[in-house]
Amino acid sequence: MSFIEDVLSGAWTDPQTGVGLSNVPFENVRLDNSLDGAEADLVANLGFSGKLVIVSDTNTHDAMGARVAKSLGNVDEIVLNAPHADLKDADDLARQVSGYDHLIAVGSGTVNDLCKYVTAADKRRYCVFATAPSMDGYASTTASMTLPSGLKTSVPAHAASGIFIDIDVSAKAPARLRGAGFGDSVCRSVCQIDWWMSHRLLGSFYMETPYTIAAQDERRIMEQAAEIGAGTHDAIGYLHRALLLSGLGVAATGVSNHGSMGEHQISHYIDCFAGDRHPGTFHGEQVGYATMTMARLQHQMLASDTPPKLKPTPMDEADMARRMGPVIGAECAAEYRKKALDAAGADAMNGKLAKIWDDLRTECAAFTVPVEELERVLKASGCPVTAEETGLDPAFYREAVRHGHEMRNRYSFADLACDSGILDDFAAGER
Repeated sequence: MSFIEDVLSGAWTDPQTGVGLSNVPFENVRLDNSLDGAEADLVANLGFSGKLVIVSDTNTHDAMGARVAKSLGNVDEIVLNAPHADLKDADDLARQVSGYDHLIAVGSGTVNDLCKYVTAADKRRYCVFATAPSMDGYASTTASMTLPSGLKTSVPAHAASGIFIDIDVSAKAPARLRGAGFGDSVCRSVCQIDWWMSHRLLGSFYMETPYTIAAQDERRIMEQAAEIGAGTHDAIGYLHRALLLSGLGVAATGVSNHGSMGEHQISHYIDCFAGDRHPGTFHGEQVGYATMTMARLQHQMLASDTPPKLKPTPMDEADMARRMGPVIGAECAAEYRKKALDAAGADAMNGKLAKIWDDLRTECAAFTVPVEELERVLKASGCPVTAEETGLDPAFYREAVRHGHEMRNRYSFADLACDSGILDDFAAGER
C-alpha cells in the first residue's frame, strides 16, 4: 500500500514531470488481508453520518454485505436482484435511496457503477467495499452505463470517498472474476500503442503518467498470472493494486484512453449487439481476448517496413443502422464522423505516416508485450484467449472486430486498418 499512500498524500512525484497528482478524487484507500471487524470504523472515519444504506446484490450480500451490515449495526440494506448498469436500474436505485445521506456499495462492477452514477447526480458521497478483483472501476471517476438506446458507454460520474478491499474476500471470488480482472489489466500494452499512435498521427492528447504509476504492478501481475488464476492471496492483492492504479489513471488524465482503446470497443460492440448470442461473459474476459486480437493486428501492421496507405474512411451509415438499429446507429455514426477521413484528410495522414513510420515502429516496440506472452499469461490467469472458447459465435466476433471501432471517437489501429483497406481480411481470421 505504501506507493498508493504516497500518491494519495502527494508525496509521490512523476519522474517525467516532477509533480505529483493534485486531483486524487478519493479520500481513503484500504487494501488489507482482512477488514473483518473494521468496517464500521472505516465508514466513520470518512465522516459519514445521518441515514446510511448498504447497497449490494444477492451475490455480494452473501460475500460481504451481510458482514458490513452487522459491523455497522443500525443501518438499512438494499439487496438488488440481478442488477444491470443501465439508466433504468439507476433510476430505480435513485428512488430507493432518495432519503439517505450516504451510500455504502458492496460489490464490484455493476453495484459500484450504479452507486457511483446515482450519487454523482446529487453530489452525495459514497464508499465501496470491493468483493472481487474483476475490473478497474473502483478508483475511476467514470461509470460504464448502458443508455436507453442500448449503447454502452463511459459517462462522467465521481469517485468513491473510500475504497476498501478485503483480500480474503476477493481471493474467494469466482475464478472467472479473477480472470476478468486480469484481462482488464493486461490490455495496457495494446492501449498504449493505440493511444500513442493516435497522438503521433493526429496530435491528440497523450499522457505517460498512468503508465508510470502502474508499471511496477503490471510486471508483478504478469509474473504471478498463474497465482492469480489459483486465487493465491498475495497475487490477488497485487492484482487489486494494479486495478486501483489503472483507475487512478483516469484521475490523472481526465480520460480513460490509457486503459480503453480498440480492445474495449470490440468488447462494447459485443455487449451492445450480441443479443441472444451473448454467452454471459464478463467485460474483462472480453477485453482479454480482444487484447489478443488487437495485439495481432498491431504486430501485423508494425512489422511492415512501409506505412499503410490510407483512403477515405468507408463509412456506410445504412449498414450501421442495419447492424446497430436506427437509434444507436445514428449515435455511433455521429461519433464515427468525427474521426472519419475524407480524401484530403487521407492524403494528409499519408504524408504524416511517411515521415514518422520508422520512428513510430521503434516507439511502439518499447510498449509491446509479445502476442505469445499475452496468450501465456491470459491462459495462466484463467482468462479466455479467444471468443470462440467462451461460446460466442465466431462470425459475430468477426463482425465485432470489423466494426467495433465505429462506436466512439478514439482512433486506434482498427481505424488505421480500416482506412487502409486491410481490416476485412484481418477480421476474417479472428475467432
